[in-house]
Amino acid sequence: MGSAYTTIVCDVIARYKRMCGFEVAYLTGTDEHGVNIERAAEKQGIGPAELVERNQKIFLELWKLLGIQYTHFIRTTETRHARAVQNLVRRTLRRSPSAIYKAKYEGRYCIYDNLYISDSSEPADCPTCGRPGELVSEENYFFRLSAFQKPLQELYAKNPQFVVPDFRFNEVKSFVDAGLRDISISRKSIKWGIPWPDDPEHVFYVWYDALTSYMSGIGFVDGEHDGPDFKFWPADIHAMGKEIIRFHAVYWPAFLMAAGVELPKQIVAHGWLLFEQEKMSKSKGNIAYPEPIVKVLGNDALRYYLLREVVFGQDGNFSRDALLTRYNADLANGLGNLTSRTLTMIHEYCEGKIPNRHVELREPHEHITESEVAGAGLARALEEACRERPKRAGLALTNMDFSGYLLEVWNVVSMSDQFLTYCKPWVRAKDLNERPLLEHVLYCAAEAIRFISVLAHPAIPEATQKIWEQLGQQGKLGDVQIDQLQWGGLKPGTRIGKPEGVFPRMDKKEASERIEIMENEIRNPGSTQPAATPTPAATAGGAGAAPAAAPVPGAKISIEDFAKIELRVGIVKSAEKVQGADKLLKVMVDIGDEVRQVLAGIAQYYVPEELVGRKVVVVANLAPRKMRGQESNGMIVAASVGPEGRPVLCTFTEDVPAGAKLK
Repeated sequence: MGSAYTTIVCDVIARYKRMCGFEVAYLTGTDEHGVNIERAAEKQGIGPAELVERNQKIFLELWKLLGIQYTHFIRTTETRHARAVQNLVRRTLRRSPSAIYKAKYEGRYCIYDNLYISDSSEPADCPTCGRPGELVSEENYFFRLSAFQKPLQELYAKNPQFVVPDFRFNEVKSFVDAGLRDISISRKSIKWGIPWPDDPEHVFYVWYDALTSYMSGIGFVDGEHDGPDFKFWPADIHAMGKEIIRFHAVYWPAFLMAAGVELPKQIVAHGWLLFEQEKMSKSKGNIAYPEPIVKVLGNDALRYYLLREVVFGQDGNFSRDALLTRYNADLANGLGNLTSRTLTMIHEYCEGKIPNRHVELREPHEHITESEVAGAGLARALEEACRERPKRAGLALTNMDFSGYLLEVWNVVSMSDQFLTYCKPWVRAKDLNERPLLEHVLYCAAEAIRFISVLAHPAIPEATQKIWEQLGQQGKLGDVQIDQLQWGGLKPGTRIGKPEGVFPRMDKKEASERIEIMENEIRNPGSTQPAATPTPAATAGGAGAAPAAAPVPGAKISIEDFAKIELRVGIVKSAEKVQGADKLLKVMVDIGDEVRQVLAGIAQYYVPEELVGRKVVVVANLAPRKMRGQESNGMIVAASVGPEGRPVLCTFTEDVPAGAKLK
């Protein structure tokens, strides 16, 4: 969902800029190198090339599902990209010979976030994910980042909007002001990467590799023989999650300065999407997947929710209940209902054609009735609101205030609803003398919907295109120029399409269950039911995520059956009680290649703080299971002692690394 959020935000910006008359290059892609890819492939028993091929297909299918209109796509395993990365280093060595040098690196490195943690051999945890860093000791090529502290400080001073939002920029400036250390930009211990030019024993550090894709994806070759689309460089916006802002706002500008290449104009960092106030993580089992939501509610529902609910730049809380509430309130009962009833009345009262706009009602005259005066006044207010919305919505988008942008548009939705409720066109239709007011009210409502469709199109493209066609308008809505949007563009007499609901109202319980079934199928292929929530009695007796069935005395299993169970050594990173459950602890366990959330029924026998650092045995391939609203991904093994079944955790007296398998 995090990747989807970033990509949706960029899609909104790109669509809006196109509708403002700009030629837009929207680049996205996949980073496919690094030790984490190498190890993940090894774990699956396949080669890295096969793994990244599978992964990129997943992203391409997801972007299609979400309606992402990118113009360029780059994979870091492509030949054109490898050539660009090698040429960028060659260019740097020509222009800034002292910027790159060879030396020995020894320190802690996080393979999950591709982050150098410390230059010491002392144990250290990754500040981003919390996992322990691995000790790396090898000869590397280094980038002299320390020489770029002052140039970076000058860059930040001259460009106060270089990083947004402001509080993220302050974090970046504080990091640089504290002093910069040179960083390794090559690795010798791994092979899955781009070879260093003229020294193929080394491969590029994954971030030097990945960041260069911003340029290689639009035609960068060497800064002198580039493709035609490199005209779009420097990028107007780089967008990413807050956890990788240092790479983009510190390392990347320094790399480009050393190579004599123009810098991107702005770095935009959004916050994390939280699930029930916790960061989404596979290890915690609290991932929200976009595919089930799109299949149940539609693409636009997810796009609208993420843009409207999350204040860009800050962490946002994802909630299925809030999603469904927002869908029914804003989309089904709001825009959907407004469109449906307006077009239905035009079909019924105006023979399915856009009615006349009675401009004579705009100004009072001697023959105008009292109801016409009131109705015309409201119509003028609605017209004025529509006229000023393009500017107000555009200003919000320019400031990356996506929630504010949609609020501006939905103010017109609300105002249009109130306008119809007050003017009661269904009552005017009964009186021939009020025919002019009836037609004027319905024209104004339809014209307001046209404005809403145009302005909301970058955010909810599928529904607005359908509404556009139902209004009898031709062509693609994305081709309409927002700066040319004028009141009165609907032509009277235009035959409208058949009114069809674009956002049918959903039963929250039923929709939530359908989404949960699909999510459970993704987490646990083959499952067809939502994960069960056991009662306290069902989970209290065991030490793991789920109670196992009692074995039949004397029953035998084959070695093949035993081999199906994946037992690993785990190290407890944290432990805390589960709210509302006296016997459950939520334990975060490092099992080597990831940190898992496991629920264990041991709270009555173990103090959470005393478990930290303890080695335990974990059943790593147990299907996920929900308890008390939390998901457990595995089981901690314990002996059952005494008549009360007191759990005693299995542990080790010898030094065994996290992730080691038990056989």
